[in-house]
Amino acid sequence: MGARRKVSMSPDAARDRLLILSFSKLVKDPRILRQIDLLAGDYDVITCGYGPAPAGVIDHIEVDERLAAWRPNKFLAASLLLLRRHQRLYFGSARMRLVRGQVALREPVDIVLANDALGVPVGVSLAPRKGVHADLHEYAPRQGEKWWWKLLVAPLMDWSCRRYVPQVASVTTVARGIADEYAREYGFHPEVVPNATPYRPEMTPSAPADHVRIVHMGLASPSRGVDVMVDAVKLANERHPGRFTLDLILVPSVASYHRMLVERAGDASVTGVRVLPPVEFGRIVPTLNQYDLGMHILPPVSFNNYWALPNKFFEFVQARLGVVIGPSPEMARLVRENDLGVVASGFGAADVAAALEAVTPEDVARYKAAAAAVAESFDGRRLSEPWVKAIGRLAGGTSATSRS
Repeated sequence: MGARRKVSMSPDAARDRLLILSFSKLVKDPRILRQIDLLAGDYDVITCGYGPAPAGVIDHIEVDERLAAWRPNKFLAASLLLLRRHQRLYFGSARMRLVRGQVALREPVDIVLANDALGVPVGVSLAPRKGVHADLHEYAPRQGEKWWWKLLVAPLMDWSCRRYVPQVASVTTVARGIADEYAREYGFHPEVVPNATPYRPEMTPSAPADHVRIVHMGLASPSRGVDVMVDAVKLANERHPGRFTLDLILVPSVASYHRMLVERAGDASVTGVRVLPPVEFGRIVPTLNQYDLGMHILPPVSFNNYWALPNKFFEFVQARLGVVIGPSPEMARLVRENDLGVVASGFGAADVAAALEAVTPEDVARYKAAAAAVAESFDGRRLSEPWVKAIGRLAGGTSATSRS
């Protein structure tokens, strides 16, 4: 069910005990790993979540992923959701009972860093001696857009945001538009910690080629609009044969969609499009560095898609690439402010093809030089300073509320 997992590091009696709580597979969650990396030097970090212990922690509570369901009986879980019995649903679940029980077996924690809206209620219930910081990641009440999600799950997220998030000392989220929506709807004011990758000082822009080398890296999922990127490059190459190549480095998360993309790409010698296997996490930025432009056309099919400022945007910058995006407001603002690339007029293939066709070799060189110029200021550690300050305020006993 769940296990008490001791790791090799020794706790320091003079340091605060910080519990980082997230219902994700921690060793594959870049945002959680960044929290550990930033904070383990100053605090005795205990983690709680799915999968084995991440490196750098003194203790770990492993939550069995089979406990992710709110109840073994799906009808009972749906009934509790429909009746808005959120307190009973949440705290009566085997997952939350395990977390509270395992934390109670240990020495008391001083601070909790609760990730996502569903981590906050249990984090608050643990009553850490110095308080709770909530990192809400995306806009929780609109993470799903299907009718059943809006009917059943959105009210649970709303319950957490209205009842429990106002009890924490401070809040962060991933983008300014999402922070503004939390402030408008709930009255608390998160600081922004984007999903930025660490600064890579060793990277320099790659040498130019006789064509524009474009890359997209990520999940093969319909919500990511990868097919639009394929169509855009094919269309641009029909009008300008051989001018562009597009490599899609994809995790085949939706197998049928991945197969469709392979078929759609066709013969790379004609279309310029290839579908390649994924690379290891530590090889992402060096692999991207071989290209000229990083492309991410994210269709605004949900609230969080619309306001997205994803990690791949920052990976493109650290790889010293120019950027090609749709008119997503958070990404577009940074592209225009820093001359990092081109913003298509829309999210369709024709819009993106037109944007590509307008790019000159001189533009590509300028965009890559601009990425090199801002890479250090886009350092993930630097942009994560709100976490360090928030936990530091709690540790010092001078925590500031996130509410105005």
